[in-house]
Amino acid sequence: MVIDALATVTSLLVALNLRFEFDVPPDELANALPVLLFAMGVQFVSGVAFGLYVGRWRFGGFEEVAALARSVTVTALIVAISNRYLFGHPVPVSVTIAFAPAALVLMAGVRWTWRVVLERSLRPTGDDVVRVIVVGAGEAGAQVVTTMLRNPSSPYLPVALLDDDPVKRNLRLMGLSVVGGRVDLADAADRFGATAVVIAIPSADAGALRDLADRAAQAHLDVMVLPSVTELFGGPIGLSDIRPLSEADLLGRRVIDTDLDSIAGYLTGRRVLVTGAGGSIGSELCRQIYRYAPSHLVMLERDESALHAVQLSIEGRAMLDSRDLVVCDIRDAERVRAVFDEHQPEVVFHAAALKHLPLLEMHPTEAVKTNCIGTENLLLAAADHGVDRFVNISTDKAADPSSVLGLSKRVAERLPASASERAPGTFLSVRFGNVLGSRGSVLTAFRAQIEAGGPVTVTHRDVTRFFMTIEEAAQLVIQAGAVGRDGEALVLDMGEPVRIDDVARRLIERADRRIDIAYTGLRPGEKMHEVLFGAGEIDDRPIHHLIAHVPVPPLSAEAVWSMNLSAPDAEVVEELRRLCGHDSVDSAIVLED
Repeated sequence: MVIDALATVTSLLVALNLRFEFDVPPDELANALPVLLFAMGVQFVSGVAFGLYVGRWRFGGFEEVAALARSVTVTALIVAISNRYLFGHPVPVSVTIAFAPAALVLMAGVRWTWRVVLERSLRPTGDDVVRVIVVGAGEAGAQVVTTMLRNPSSPYLPVALLDDDPVKRNLRLMGLSVVGGRVDLADAADRFGATAVVIAIPSADAGALRDLADRAAQAHLDVMVLPSVTELFGGPIGLSDIRPLSEADLLGRRVIDTDLDSIAGYLTGRRVLVTGAGGSIGSELCRQIYRYAPSHLVMLERDESALHAVQLSIEGRAMLDSRDLVVCDIRDAERVRAVFDEHQPEVVFHAAALKHLPLLEMHPTEAVKTNCIGTENLLLAAADHGVDRFVNISTDKAADPSSVLGLSKRVAERLPASASERAPGTFLSVRFGNVLGSRGSVLTAFRAQIEAGGPVTVTHRDVTRFFMTIEEAAQLVIQAGAVGRDGEALVLDMGEPVRIDDVARRLIERADRRIDIAYTGLRPGEKMHEVLFGAGEIDDRPIHHLIAHVPVPPLSAEAVWSMNLSAPDAEVVEELRRLCGHDSVDSAIVLED
C-alpha cells in the first residue's frame, strides 16, 4: 500500500514536471498538494476494492497486473473528475491523464522486481545440485523448469532448453533460452556445464527416446525422463515424476490416442468383471477401468495374495472385505457360474491364462484346462447372463501358432467367435505381443541375471519380439473393447520388433561390472520372429490407427469338451493342432450358412 501510494504521488509529480518542462512554479506545486494527497487516498481505497493488498495473487502474476490496471484506471478517472469539479482545477488536465500510465509502470515494475528477487531466492543452490538440460519446451517442459526453479531443495538446476520445433528457437522460459534441437545436445552440455538431461516430452515414443539416449551417452550425460502421457493421466508434473530412463521407455513407449467418450460409454456406471485381476495385465486393467467409475469392479483371481496387492494399488487399502474381490479358478465351471449369478457382470475382460511357453510345452493338458476350457466356462456363463461385451486377452503367439501356448490361445480366440453366434452380446479377442515389466518377462529375467553377476541368457543373436508397456497395452485393450465387433480378433500395433540381444546389451551397459551373454538356442515351440497376423489375415484398421480388425473362424465348444485330456501329451498337442488347423474349412462353412 505504501509503495503504491508513493508510486501515485511520484507519477503525478513527474507528469506535472513534464507539463511545465521541469520548471514548475511554486504556486502550482502548492495548489497541487491537495490533489496529490487525494490521489493517494483514492489509490488506497481502489486497491483495497480490487484486492491488491490481501495476498490474493502471486507477485507479478497476470491476475495481479490486471487488477492493478483496473485499480489505476479507476483512480485516474476519480482524480481527473475531482480535480475539475471538486478542487477547482488546480492541476492541468494533461497531468491527471498522463500520470496513470506512469503509475501503472512504477507499480508493476516494483512487483516484477519483487517477483524476480523471490524466484531467485527459491532457486536450488549448492555443489551437489545437478545442472540439467531440459529437452522439450512445450507445456511439460515449462512445468518441469518452473518446478525446478521454484524449489530450493530441488536436486536439479536447469541451465538450457532444447526443442526440435524451429518456431521455439527464440523462446525463453523462466530466463532459460532454447539453444537448439536434439542434435545440439552435446554442444549445449559442454557450453553450460550440464551433467544430465531431462526429456520433458511425455508423448515421445520409444524411437525418439532411444535416439536421445544414444546422444546423451555420447555426451556422457545421465538421462532422466517424464512418465508417458498414459502414466501422468493429465495430472500436474512435479519433481517426483522425474525418473531415470527405463528399458520400458526405450522399448515399448507408444503415443496412444484414446477416445474417452467411447470408453466411458461402455464402462462408466456398468458392472465390470476382470479375470486374472492379480496378474500384470489384469491388475493394470483394473487400475485403468477404476478411473472410468464403473458401478462395480469385480476382480476375479485364484491367487489371494495377488488380490491383496491389486486392491492396495487401487484403493490404498487392502482389507479384503469386499464381495467384489473374488477368489475363483476359472477351470471350475460351477464356481464361475456362481460368481456370475451373484455379480451379474455387464462387461467382462478375460485376462486369466497360463502363459509361460516352456512350461506349457511340458504340460500341455494344463494349457488346455485353463486357456481353453476355462475360457469356455466364462463364455457359457457370460452368454447365459446376458453380458453386453466380452473381451478375451490373447497373444501374438496365437498367430500361426507353433507352441502349446500359441495353439491354446488360438483356440481361445475361436471360442468367443463361436459365442458371438449364439449370444446377443459382443464377444471378441485382443491380440498383442510381449508386455514389458510383466511377471516373468524378459526384462525381469535379465535384471535378475545382471544383479547376480551374469551371464545373461539369450536364446539366439537374431531373435526378435514385439514389446509394449503394461500401461499402454491395457489402455489399448480398453479402447479395443469399445470399437471391437462380434467374433473379431483385434490386433494391437506393437511398432517394430526389437532384437532381444540388443535389449540384453543395453541393460548390460548400465551394469557396474562386466557381464557376459550366453546364447542357449531356441527352446521347443519358440519362433525366431513372432508375427501379429496369421496366414490369410489382413491388417485392416477401419476405426483406430493402432488397432487392426481380423475376422476369426468360430470353433464350437463341443470340440474342446471332446478332447481326451488323459491321452499322452503328444496326442493332446496334436489335437490342439487339429483344432487350429481347419480355419479355412470352418470359415467356408460359416459363410455358406
